[in-house]
Amino acid sequence: MLQTFLPVLCMTFFICLFIVLMQFVWKYVDDMAGKGLDVSVLAELFFYAAVSFVPMALPLAILLASLMTFGNLGERLELLAMKAAGVSLIKIMRPLIIVVTMIAIGAFFFQNKILPIANVKVYSLLYAMKQKSPELDIPKGVFYKEISGYNIYVKDKNHKTGMLYGVMIYDLSKSFEDAMVLVSDSGKMKMSDNKESLILTLYNGESFENLKDQRSVNKNVPYRREEFSMKEILIEFDANFNRMDESFMQNQYIGKNMQELQVSLDTLSHKRDSVSQTYSKSLRENTYFGGNMSQNSVDSIIQVINTEQQTVDKLLATMTPKRKQDVYTKALSKANAIKQDFDFKDAMQKEENKIIRRHQLEIHKKFTLSIACLVFFFIGAPLGAIIRKGGLGMPVIISVLLFIVYYMIDNVGFKLARDGNWPIWQGMWLSTGILLPLGVFFTYKAVNDSVLFNMESYAELFRNILGLKKKRKFSKKEVIIENLDSVIFKNEVSDFNMACKSYLESELNPASYNFKNFFLGISQPQSISDLVVSFNILIENGSNSADQMVLNILSEYPHIYKMRFGTPFHIKTLQIISLIFLPFSIIYYTFAMLKRYQRVKTLRQIIAVNEKMISTIDNNYQSN
Repeated sequence: MLQTFLPVLCMTFFICLFIVLMQFVWKYVDDMAGKGLDVSVLAELFFYAAVSFVPMALPLAILLASLMTFGNLGERLELLAMKAAGVSLIKIMRPLIIVVTMIAIGAFFFQNKILPIANVKVYSLLYAMKQKSPELDIPKGVFYKEISGYNIYVKDKNHKTGMLYGVMIYDLSKSFEDAMVLVSDSGKMKMSDNKESLILTLYNGESFENLKDQRSVNKNVPYRREEFSMKEILIEFDANFNRMDESFMQNQYIGKNMQELQVSLDTLSHKRDSVSQTYSKSLRENTYFGGNMSQNSVDSIIQVINTEQQTVDKLLATMTPKRKQDVYTKALSKANAIKQDFDFKDAMQKEENKIIRRHQLEIHKKFTLSIACLVFFFIGAPLGAIIRKGGLGMPVIISVLLFIVYYMIDNVGFKLARDGNWPIWQGMWLSTGILLPLGVFFTYKAVNDSVLFNMESYAELFRNILGLKKKRKFSKKEVIIENLDSVIFKNEVSDFNMACKSYLESELNPASYNFKNFFLGISQPQSISDLVVSFNILIENGSNSADQMVLNILSEYPHIYKMRFGTPFHIKTLQIISLIFLPFSIIYYTFAMLKRYQRVKTLRQIIAVNEKMISTIDNNYQSN
């Protein structure tokens, strides 16, 4: 099993890693293209990016590998041979369970130790690439604005000699008002040796410079005009690739292991609580008096107002309209100032809470990858054993669909937890909580050799639930090994008819319809299993008849479904609880009574067909 599984796992892992790495390249291609980056820098970025994408590629690889492995075994009937030899599916999966468990444990240590380092490297390189100036390649016929403070227009250029023709430069490095315009017939551009400056040599041109002093109010603006046969301009342009200091990223949540995250979380929580207490105290002490008065002064003013039985309306009535307007304006101004102050404090607290939640999310992420590996294995292996399709066809389709569902659910939970709408543990474990029952269900079905993708089984289940009838159709067999004895068959039909009437009486017993008796298991109708067995034997025997009339009547028999609804529990305490839990009990009782009505109707139809069958056999026997 290991020789079959491990090569497939390695293959699928590198395929999945390559796919997610290509997604990364397309996402950041604009930040890397046209920068003149060395191959070593790009290779370093791709390497660390590939390492950082292992948590995304590993669960998908395990799902696909387990599907392909057990699909191939089922398609080649090797799985059937092992089961026939008495080896259960769990025992077949045991070595792979051990390997996947070891991979899950290794994934935790990878998330905790290696991934933070890879994240720091990736984001540091990406930030440095975004800050790097683009490789200088001035197009012709358009203004080039990639050099800070300059707009350059080139009418034409010679790629072999590097000469530029019809050059126009707008120097806005000082300010827009102090702009300088240079026009020349031709020119040449090159980088300095240290790649920190751009040397521009212009030939046969003119320059225009505004000499307006910003402090001057004189409407006459002087300017300077200069003609030149050759002029050199030095422009600051750093073309080097400058790496970012990684210490900044190491202090972020993406660059910390569990121990560092927990320390940072404790520090941030303590800081948030201290600031919250300060804000709370300020909110309590800040009054309509502006917060600058002592509590004794405030109490004195309130006491005077209460003693003189004054109200705000009475105080305002004694004021002149102008004074009243001043009071309103001042009060509104103070209220707005207090509101803005606490809006700012509220925004600061929300930002602190967001940072704390991101640290908590990172702690949970250390575990979700390991559990996802196990969950996907217990989905893929049993599902491969059920569908019995190997190769890269059906397994790839199923794997991609399941992973898309997992990824969407995981992202929804992550965003809900990140924004504070859900508790952290609920958001981060939402996808696992949804897919884990699916893995348990597939494993149960595969161990019990259940038919999972047989549509007829599901159709039969819905017919049982809805009480729908499937029509029978019998025709004369070409070869009948043993002819049907009409007398014996008539006696079998008569005995079965009496059994149906007896069961019908128990179903129609008024005591069994009592709401209380129903849930307490009193006066329950007898089991229908024996009746179904007798009915199936009767149908099988009757199908051997050579008489087409008997076969036609046999086709009129409806189906008897075993599904019956009695008390939902067999423990007395649970029966009492289900009785008093009215929303559940009323719905369950109503549904059970509907099923009982369907059984009574079916039994009456069977009794009518039985009597018709007995009468037909008697008539045929008398005529013969």
